[in-house]
Amino acid sequence: MKTKQILFTAVHKAELVETEIESPVGNEALVKMEYTVVSGGTERACLMGMNNTSQKFPQCLGYCGIGRVEEIGPEVKSLAVGDRVLVYHGKHQVYNVRPEHKLTKVENDDIPSVEAAFVIIASMGLGGMRKLELELGESAMVMGMGLLGIFALQFCRLSGAYPLIAADLNPERRALALKLGADYAFDPSAPDFVEQVKAATKGKGVRATVEVTGVSAAMKQALECASWMGRISLLGCTRVSDCAVDYYQQVHRPGVKLIGAHNLVRPKVESYPHHWTHQDDCKAILDMIAAGRVQVAPIISRVVSPADCTEVYNQLCDDPAFPMGTVFDWRNIQ
Repeated sequence: MKTKQILFTAVHKAELVETEIESPVGNEALVKMEYTVVSGGTERACLMGMNNTSQKFPQCLGYCGIGRVEEIGPEVKSLAVGDRVLVYHGKHQVYNVRPEHKLTKVENDDIPSVEAAFVIIASMGLGGMRKLELELGESAMVMGMGLLGIFALQFCRLSGAYPLIAADLNPERRALALKLGADYAFDPSAPDFVEQVKAATKGKGVRATVEVTGVSAAMKQALECASWMGRISLLGCTRVSDCAVDYYQQVHRPGVKLIGAHNLVRPKVESYPHHWTHQDDCKAILDMIAAGRVQVAPIISRVVSPADCTEVYNQLCDDPAFPMGTVFDWRNIQ
């Protein structure tokens, strides 16, 4: 059958094109998408052909979305036609065919689809926070208030972090961080940034940091702000490593732990403390959204048509003020 998808055809070039998609077989399901979320950092890096991306074109991204099951393969056991599901590592396109274990059923009908569409990205922020093994009353900082960071911030607060510090260059994102639970929101470009963080933590430094920017300069700042035996979760994907780190003075001697937190480094079958499966994290976040403990609505910046994808991705590449919570609405695309 035919479908339409957003395709990165070359560096800095995105188009809505028509393509073919196969019917589901085995344990696969065909999902008609409602919404997909733009993951600004990853998608910009891929579209610009940056380091630690495939640098191959054409390519189609869009790993976070929601839709309805329209057809299932004969081996599917947990899903039925009509189910609303989160689509993990699908694409920005009208239809996605994904294996059953990449789909998470949304069982609470009260959660709006446009909010549920963010859950997969939120789960990445949760996974990065979990690996810090955060305890009630420990200081925490999230560096980078993009989508992963703004969710990681909320999960740090729910886990009892105090004080909770947000760091971002953008004043609007710092304001949002304060609205969603940060006790402090600092500009990392300020010459006294490290001193501000140390003052907020009574001179002790930060016990647990989620580094989401993927910028090596921010990683160096995270080390400068870390407490004795602090932990830093590396959630952002680093594209350029251009800052020297004194590993003896900043890591080895103070006993700082650097924790790789890429989303693919998860248990595949069974959750255990501080390391949950993708499915279990998504279900937990859905429950917290339904209970009002996690906020999504303030993060949604705009809902746009996939027909406008060229303009959207041009802005992503060129404008530092690209709206963080950008969502494609596929419901009226044939």
